[in-house]
Amino acid sequence: MNTKNNPKSFFEEIPKGWKCDRLKDVVTLRDCRTDERSEVEDYLELEDIESGTGRILSRRNTLEVESNVTCFKKGDVLFGKLRPYLEKYYFAEFDGKCTGEILAFAPEGIEGHFLRYCVAAPWFVAECNALAYGAKMPRVNWPKQLAIFDIPLPPRDEQRRIAAYLDKACAVIDGAIRAKRQQLEVLDDLRKSIIHNAVTYGLDEKVDLVDSGVEWLTQVPQSWRCLRIKDIATLSPGFSGSVPTPSELCVVVPMEALSDKGDIETSLVQEFQDIQKGLTTFEKGDVLFAKITPCMENGKGALVGNLPTRYGFGSTEFHVLRPGRRVDGKFLYYFTFNSVYRNYAAENMSGAAGQKRVSTRFLSYTTIFLPSIVEQRKIVAYIDERCRDLDDLHLTLEKQISALEQYRKSLIHECVTGKRRINKEESPSPPFEKGGREVFLRIPY
Repeated sequence: MNTKNNPKSFFEEIPKGWKCDRLKDVVTLRDCRTDERSEVEDYLELEDIESGTGRILSRRNTLEVESNVTCFKKGDVLFGKLRPYLEKYYFAEFDGKCTGEILAFAPEGIEGHFLRYCVAAPWFVAECNALAYGAKMPRVNWPKQLAIFDIPLPPRDEQRRIAAYLDKACAVIDGAIRAKRQQLEVLDDLRKSIIHNAVTYGLDEKVDLVDSGVEWLTQVPQSWRCLRIKDIATLSPGFSGSVPTPSELCVVVPMEALSDKGDIETSLVQEFQDIQKGLTTFEKGDVLFAKITPCMENGKGALVGNLPTRYGFGSTEFHVLRPGRRVDGKFLYYFTFNSVYRNYAAENMSGAAGQKRVSTRFLSYTTIFLPSIVEQRKIVAYIDERCRDLDDLHLTLEKQISALEQYRKSLIHECVTGKRRINKEESPSPPFEKGGREVFLRIPY
C-alpha cells in the first residue's frame, strides 16, 4: 500500500499499482440543458432515486417541469448534490433528463460501473456532507469542490472486476433487505388485523353476532351497545383546569412527533407565552387522531400517556377526543386506529385534493359499538400484549436491515479503496447471520 500521488485523498492508503486522479480528469460533467417538454417518461427527480441502492423507483415526463433540465446519456453516473440526498446515485441505463439538482458524470478515464461505487462509498458521501454549504438546502459545488476530489483508480481490468463483484454482492444484500421489509409489511398487516378483530368482534369466538347496520362494519356482538363517538367522548375539549400561566411549561407536538403505532414524542417543551397561537390543546388521557391526508390513512394517532407537563399543544391537524366514563381511553384509541374504520373515513373526507380532512361532524357521528368497561379493558390488555410481541419482532427486523445496509456501505468502501482486493472472478458470500445463511423471523400468525 502507498500514498504516493495521493496528496488530497479522503482515504489513508491505496494499493501498489493504483493511482489517484481528480474527478474532473476522469469524467466530464454534462452541461447540456433543455427547456423542451415531452410526454416521454425519461425524466428523474431526486425522489425517483432510492437512497443508498442506486435503484430508480419511477420515471416522469417533463410536461409540468418549470425549469430547464439536464440531459444525460446511457452509461452516465448520476449523483444528487443536495444534502440530505447525497446517497442518491444511479448508473444510467437509458438516455434521459434529470433535475439540475442531480449531476450527470460522463465517465472517460474510469469505468462507469466502478465510478458508480466510488460516489456511493462512505468516504465520498462523508466529504460531500462536510463540504455542503447553504442555509436551506446545502449542496456541494462542482468546480471548486467535487471536481478536485481524488478518486482511487486501479487498472481498468481490476475496476471491472471490482464493479462486477459489487454488483453481485449488493444484489444479494439488497434482496435480503427487500425480504426483511416484506416481513415488516406482514407484521404491520397482522397488527392491523389483530386490532380490527378485537375492537369489532371482541375476544370470545363463540359470541352471538348480529348485523351492525353500519356500512363499514358487517357484524358485531349482540350484547355490545350502539353509540356515537359524541356520546362517549368530548371533541376539542380545551383546558380541564385553569389556563396556563405565561411562564408555564407545555409540551408541543408537531405532526411528525406522532407515529403510526401510537407513539408520541413529548421532548419539545416551551413556555406557554412562546407557543404558537391556535394550536390544538390536549392533556393526559386524551386521544389524538390525525385528520389530514395522508397522515389519517397512515394511522397516525395516540393515547396521551405520560405527559411531563399539565397541558400539551399539538398540530391543528389533530382531532382531540377526551374519553368519558363509558369508554376506556386506550379502547377508544384502538377503535380510531382500526384500519377498516380509517378506510371508511378516507372515503368521507372533505376538501381539495392533497388537503382532505376528516371533519369534526363525521368523527362526532361515527357509530361505535361498546362492550362493558370491564370487557373493554380485557380487549385492550390482549391487544397490548399481542402488539408488544409484534413490536419486538419489528425492532429485530429493523436492526437486521440496518446491519445489512451498514455492511453494504462497508463492503463498497473496502473494495473501491483497495482494502479488499478482488483479484479474480468470485461469488460474494456476505457474512449474514449464522455462518453466512440468511435468517428470517417466524411471524406468529
